[in-house]
Parts: sequence; structure tokens; C-alpha cells
Amino acid sequence: MTPTTLPLDAATTINDLVRAHPDALPVLQRFGLDACCGGPLPLGEAARRHGLALDDLLGALRDATGAR
Repeated sequence: MTPTTLPLDAATTINDLVRAHPDALPVLQRFGLDACCGGPLPLGEAARRHGLALDDLLGALRDATGAR
């Protein structure tokens, strides 16, 4: 997947996001998420497990990466 084709939504896995947008790593870290142990998780599931607001996480990731 390329940055222009990767959907950025609740089903996007952390690993796919980081592969397409390495600049997302600092945002993930700020939210307490990592690409090591949590990498295979979809963003929606990772947010749920960490008690995060998915809309806030996706918004910050979109701001940092320019992905939609």
C-alpha cells in the first residue's frame, strides 16, 4: 500500500499505517501506542484497548500524515 491508497480508518492496522506513513510514529507514541506489540491491531481496536477516543487518534494521524 502507498500513502495515497492506504485508508486511514478504524480498520487500518498500526503496522500498515507505519509502513505507509513512518511520520505517524510520534503520534502513535503520544497516544501510548506502539508498532511492536500492537502492530497487528486495527486502530479502532487499539484505541478501544487503551481507552482512547478513536476520532481524536484518527484526527491527529491525519494531521501528521496528510492521509484521509
